[in-house]
Amino acid sequence: MASRPLLNIPDRDLSATRMKVVRATWAAKYFRRFDRGAVLRIAEAVAGAGYERAAHYAEWAVRETGYGVVEHKTLKNRFCTHDLLDHYRDLDLITPRVDQERKIIEIPAPAGVVLALAPVTNPVATVYYKTMLAILSRNAIVLSPHPLARECSADAARYLAVAAEAAGAPSGLVQCIEEPSVELVEDIMASDRINVIMATGGNAMVRAAYSSGNPALGVGPGNGVAYVDPSATVDDAARCLVESKSFDNSILCTNESICLTLERNRGNMERALRTAGAHICNAEDTGRLRDRLWTNGRFNPDAIGKSALWIAKEAGVRVNDATKVLVPVVERPGQDDVLFREKLCPVLALTAALDFDQAVTFAAQAAKRGAGHSAAFHGNDQNRLLAFSNAVPVNRVVVNAPCSQGAAGFATYLPPSFMIGTGYAGRSSVGENVGPQHLVHWTRIAFGRDAPADLSALDFNALPRKPVPVAETRVVDTPGPELTRDTLRTMILEELRNLKGGSG
Repeated sequence: MASRPLLNIPDRDLSATRMKVVRATWAAKYFRRFDRGAVLRIAEAVAGAGYERAAHYAEWAVRETGYGVVEHKTLKNRFCTHDLLDHYRDLDLITPRVDQERKIIEIPAPAGVVLALAPVTNPVATVYYKTMLAILSRNAIVLSPHPLARECSADAARYLAVAAEAAGAPSGLVQCIEEPSVELVEDIMASDRINVIMATGGNAMVRAAYSSGNPALGVGPGNGVAYVDPSATVDDAARCLVESKSFDNSILCTNESICLTLERNRGNMERALRTAGAHICNAEDTGRLRDRLWTNGRFNPDAIGKSALWIAKEAGVRVNDATKVLVPVVERPGQDDVLFREKLCPVLALTAALDFDQAVTFAAQAAKRGAGHSAAFHGNDQNRLLAFSNAVPVNRVVVNAPCSQGAAGFATYLPPSFMIGTGYAGRSSVGENVGPQHLVHWTRIAFGRDAPADLSALDFNALPRKPVPVAETRVVDTPGPELTRDTLRTMILEELRNLKGGSG
């Protein structure tokens, strides 16, 4: 019989992460008492801090991961600060609501502790974005970065945490797993102290989040089809496509993978794409790209987030130095060509249908590989726009704009987001661009239809709140309440009484 080990050595990383979750639990309990003014002041401070170092972390992310373009990552990081805050500034998730006519009272209930997974493709932008959403919804957040983007993500999370606490947030409100691993993250996802998981990343991790036993908001892969109708201004459509596919080297899952037009419009499309900065591949170049980007049906991860020039050199395709996007040409849609699959790099497959009906049929089939995600329509025929949007299984169609930026809210009025919900078609629990409202539920108090109810005397000040006068602040222009020893002791005693099931 094998002897039992005399000493069990604890997993330090796992123990440290579990302690972070415990800290987040206490921070969430305290933070849910903050009033709207205090929450907005903390959000303002975090947005300002994130904006200040947007370029710094963009450069760091590209250097650490090898993915994307510094200037474009800077824009994405900034987008998740003041722009995101301004979009949600008037969304009140804190003040109770009263419907006098229907005799319903609604009290907001934050989720509690959010475990947020961040992908390697958009590491710092996702840290910014999910932290802002957690703060605006009065939740604590524990961030889990991708191992290949661990350093920049962890540093960004620490920096935002310092800004939040300086503005009055409780300690432990924003934390990051310093040494992430699959085993560690799976353990934490199953913790009964985690109230919701925001899962952004590969399919395996998203499925693991859904299987963890805790509520999860997950997203799926994209495979955007951009249909260019003969009614479109072809030069404008080409500029949008090249701008989208070259943005951050097409690392966003909202990017277009396929450019689809009609045969009678194909020559115009090729000419316009060349003018916009794309290289139109001949049959030989198309074959070389196909062979370099796929091996045994699997996409080559080395090409993710790389430039068109890098990919062309690797594939042996001669292009000029100004090339932004590579366009392999597949003569007809309908065949199961690997070039019709998602490509997180500036490679855009071009194909042409014989008529609109064939185009819609192909678009619907191709979009199933990114079901529930995004598509684009270029043109001015409103009836065709409706027919296309009704047939393609996606939850957002971007019209006459770059899909990478438009579906994420950059170039449209869609909510700014780095979590693009794919809904039922994409096997996701949410079909919208995820926002802070998805991290709050509402307790609804409903009176009987015929029961008398005088709601005018309601005093919401009786609810536990921590409105903060300026005199209490550590930073004069960003006030916030402090988690004192007495407050912490009281909260611990309250929880112990709840565990015992008694009142004292």
